[in-house]
Amino acid sequence: MIEIVGGQPDLALVEVSGVRRAVNIALLEDDGIAPGDWILIHVGFALSKIDEEEARAAMEFLEGLGQAYEDEITALRDSGDD
Repeated sequence: MIEIVGGQPDLALVEVSGVRRAVNIALLEDDGIAPGDWILIHVGFALSKIDEEEARAAMEFLEGLGQAYEDEITALRDSGDD
Protein backbone atom coordinates (compact mmCIF):
# COMPACT_ATOMS: atom_id res chain seq x y z
CA MET A 1 0.00 0.00 0.00
CA ILE A 2 1.29 3.45 -0.85
CA GLU A 3 -0.98 5.80 1.08
CA ILE A 4 -4.43 6.37 2.54
CA VAL A 5 -6.47 8.61 0.23
CA GLY A 6 -6.90 12.00 1.92
CA GLY A 7 -10.36 12.61 3.34
CA GLN A 8 -11.43 9.01 2.59
CA PRO A 9 -10.10 6.67 5.30
CA ASP A 10 -11.64 3.60 3.61
CA LEU A 11 -9.59 4.11 0.43
CA ALA A 12 -5.90 3.50 -0.14
CA LEU A 13 -3.67 4.06 -3.14
CA VAL A 14 -1.89 0.82 -4.04
CA GLU A 15 0.54 -0.21 -6.74
CA VAL A 16 0.30 -3.54 -8.54
CA SER A 17 2.85 -4.33 -11.25
CA GLY A 18 3.54 -0.65 -11.75
CA VAL A 19 -0.13 0.37 -11.95
CA ARG A 20 -1.54 2.60 -9.23
CA ARG A 21 -5.20 2.46 -8.23
CA ALA A 22 -7.49 3.11 -5.30
CA VAL A 23 -8.86 0.14 -3.35
CA ASN A 24 -11.32 -0.12 -0.51
CA ILE A 25 -9.55 -1.06 2.74
CA ALA A 26 -12.61 -1.02 5.04
CA LEU A 27 -12.46 -4.82 5.51
CA LEU A 28 -9.01 -4.42 7.11
CA GLU A 29 -10.03 -1.70 9.55
CA ASP A 30 -9.09 -3.86 12.55
CA ASP A 31 -5.74 -4.97 11.06
CA GLY A 32 -3.99 -1.63 11.48
CA ILE A 33 -2.62 -1.36 7.95
CA ALA A 34 -0.22 1.43 7.02
CA PRO A 35 1.78 2.62 4.01
CA GLY A 36 4.38 0.00 3.14
CA ASP A 37 2.18 -2.95 4.12
CA TRP A 38 1.45 -5.71 1.62
CA ILE A 39 -2.24 -6.45 1.06
CA LEU A 40 -4.12 -9.03 -0.96
CA ILE A 41 -6.71 -7.32 -3.17
CA HIS A 42 -9.57 -8.64 -5.29
CA VAL A 43 -11.97 -6.60 -7.43
CA GLY A 44 -11.07 -3.36 -5.70
CA PHE A 45 -11.20 -4.59 -2.09
CA ALA A 46 -8.31 -5.31 0.25
CA LEU A 47 -8.99 -8.77 1.69
CA SER A 48 -6.05 -9.39 3.99
CA LYS A 49 -2.69 -8.12 5.12
CA ILE A 50 0.13 -10.39 3.91
CA ASP A 51 3.91 -10.45 4.09
CA GLU A 52 6.26 -9.71 1.20
CA GLU A 53 7.07 -13.38 0.60
CA GLU A 54 3.39 -14.28 0.30
CA ALA A 55 2.86 -11.30 -2.04
CA ARG A 56 5.70 -12.46 -4.30
CA ALA A 57 4.35 -16.02 -4.38
CA ALA A 58 0.87 -14.78 -5.29
CA MET A 59 2.21 -12.56 -8.08
CA GLU A 60 4.35 -15.39 -9.49
CA PHE A 61 1.34 -17.70 -9.46
CA LEU A 62 -0.86 -15.15 -11.24
CA GLU A 63 1.84 -14.37 -13.79
CA GLY A 64 2.19 -18.12 -14.42
CA LEU A 65 -1.55 -18.39 -15.04
CA GLY A 66 -1.34 -15.52 -17.50
CA GLN A 67 1.58 -17.14 -19.31
CA ALA A 68 -0.24 -20.49 -19.48
CA TYR A 69 -3.24 -18.70 -21.01
CA GLU A 70 -1.03 -16.94 -23.58
CA ASP A 71 0.67 -20.25 -24.45
CA GLU A 72 -2.72 -21.92 -24.96
CA ILE A 73 -3.95 -19.12 -27.23
CA THR A 74 -0.74 -19.31 -29.27
CA ALA A 75 -1.08 -23.10 -29.60
CA LEU A 76 -4.70 -22.75 -30.74
CA ARG A 77 -3.75 -20.14 -33.34
CA ASP A 78 -0.83 -22.24 -34.59
CA SER A 79 -3.01 -25.36 -34.89
CA GLY A 80 -5.24 -23.57 -37.40
CA ASP A 81 -2.32 -23.01 -39.80
CA ASP A 82 -2.28 -26.64 -41.05
